[in-house]
Amino acid sequence: MHELYGKDGKFRCFGNGDELYEEYHDNEWGRPVHDDIKLFEMLTLEAMQAGLSWITVLRKRETFRIAFDNFDPEKVSKYDQRKVEELMQDPGIIRNRLKIESTIDNAKAILEVQKKYGSFDKLIWSYVDNKPIVGKWERFEDMPLLIPLATKISKDLKKMGFRFVGPMTVQSFIQAVGIVNDHLKECPVHEEMEKR
Repeated sequence: MHELYGKDGKFRCFGNGDELYEEYHDNEWGRPVHDDIKLFEMLTLEAMQAGLSWITVLRKRETFRIAFDNFDPEKVSKYDQRKVEELMQDPGIIRNRLKIESTIDNAKAILEVQKKYGSFDKLIWSYVDNKPIVGKWERFEDMPLLIPLATKISKDLKKMGFRFVGPMTVQSFIQAVGIVNDHLKECPVHEEMEKR
């Protein structure tokens, strides 16, 4: 059987063999997200993932939600150095000081974006005119590792005060939140998203 087919016979672009990963692929990755809190969560998790595997982050996700007040940017923006030290002691999250501090800065940046644009959602989806870019990939090997849009968004976000938003992190982020639908053509989710 093709390696992209799970034990349940279902095609998946990735994640077969791990329930949590399968669930993420089937119900979340590549599906359009328009909620600022959810967008902040995904941006944070993608930044936390830098240098690690995504499944490591997924397994810590619930603890991240507790540690970071369900990714409420208003609350996270008020974290002080004492809170940073407290988070550095939490074994349930990725304890990287720079990543933790950047999450606080990113919460502040999102609040500024909300003041200027109305929402982070409006800003981030304006790059594609609110219409996801649909990939036509047969295999992951055909997919570009980085698209110019990710580089552009990365530069813009950095100018707005965001941190840990390099082009590769942004590339993963825009795929995760459905700005780019990079499910492989054979994947049922690809077809479902295209119909929408």
